[in-house]
Formats: sequence, C-alpha cells, structure tokens
Amino acid sequence: MTGRKTGVEQTARFADMLAAVGTEARLEIVRLLLGAHPTGLVVSEIQSSLSIPASTLSHHLEKLKHEGLVKVRRESTFLRYSANTEALQDLLTFLYAECCTRNKAIKPETIVKVHK
Repeated sequence: MTGRKTGVEQTARFADMLAAVGTEARLEIVRLLLGAHPTGLVVSEIQSSLSIPASTLSHHLEKLKHEGLVKVRRESTFLRYSANTEALQDLLTFLYAECCTRNKAIKPETIVKVHK
C-alpha cells in the first residue's frame, strides 16, 4: 500500500482541520499567524493580541498543532508558532476542487480575488 490517503481518509482529515478552526479564537490565531508568516509569533505575542488566559490559549494552540494547522519551535525559553501553510493549502485545494472544479457550484473567478 502506498502512503497516499483514500478519499474517505482525506475527508476525515479535512473535517478534523475544519473543526479545529471552528472556534472564533482558533480562527483568529490562524489569521494572526498567517499575517506573521513566515516568522510566526511567540505565545506572548499571540496572547497580547487576543487577550485570553494563557491556559485557554495553550489549549487552542495544542488543538491547532494536533491537527497540523500550526507548527511550533522552541527558541530558548519561548515557543514560536507559525501557520502550516502546506496543510492550509491542502485544505483550501480540497474545498476549491469540490466547489469550483468538480461540480462548478461556485465559479472560480468569484473566489480567486486579490484584496488590497
């Protein structure tokens, strides 16, 4: 068997990823990390932007990390988080393929826009 996932396995993976960003706080964390790409942010920077307790933030970051949506690296005594753009690209590609190429439910040109 190859390392390639079946359609059902991929769908389950993407459902878990969507569930992980299914809270306002986690979606905001991903947005902040994308804004700080590629360097990311240390936990204290994320916390000061969101004004949530450290224990709550830790829970959210762990969930995002578990689903592969963020990466973490230790820098001395700090943890630096960054968006896992490869995983996010996989998720967006899956959604785009389902809505815009296979069944044409949405016209691709209505999604792909550059916002200034």
